[in-house]
Amino acid sequence: MAARIDHLVTSGTFSLDGGTWDVDNNVWIVGDDTEAVVIDAAHDADAILAALGGRALRAVICTHAHDDHIDAAPALAAATGAPVLLHPDDLPLWKLTHPNRLPDGELADNAVLTVAGTSLTVLHTPGHAPGAVCLYAPGLATVFTGDTLFQGGPGATGRSFSHFPTIIDSIRDRLLGLPPETVVRTGHGDPTTIGAEAPHLEEWIQRGH
Repeated sequence: MAARIDHLVTSGTFSLDGGTWDVDNNVWIVGDDTEAVVIDAAHDADAILAALGGRALRAVICTHAHDDHIDAAPALAAATGAPVLLHPDDLPLWKLTHPNRLPDGELADNAVLTVAGTSLTVLHTPGHAPGAVCLYAPGLATVFTGDTLFQGGPGATGRSFSHFPTIIDSIRDRLLGLPPETVVRTGHGDPTTIGAEAPHLEEWIQRGH
């Protein structure tokens, strides 16, 4: 059976630098009827478990370690036995939320994770966070971008651990060269495509200065 993408929206808060904001997060589940991975275990482990529907969870993959993307990861891992995977450059952010529970494994640039016969290639895309990654699934014509690229531009870079020139380099060098029909499935909000976003790079650069 071919892999599919299931989508769940969970709600909670994002806190950093002394501020807290209400947010809705996209949780992506990639797999078939037997096994799956979860990309960004946000806010509600019970809702994610219900969406898994008894499938074997192979990994909880974190696109980055802002608290709204990882707050449910330990509970989901405890309930399923799945490892939590994070790029090591985001450990300082992770420890702000889970100081007593480290991730179980590291995401390395260009590593390939496989679930239900589908390959997910890890693309290290720092800028929004030092260890931010995107996950490219060519067989599904999709890239999961976390908070690196949204419909309309790059993720935010106005808070600690972020850097605007770095996110622009990441998007230019790692994402905009993907096939234009590639669907961009984001950490918040609606999907877009690489082809829809690529023409606006210079506009984003000017806007960010």
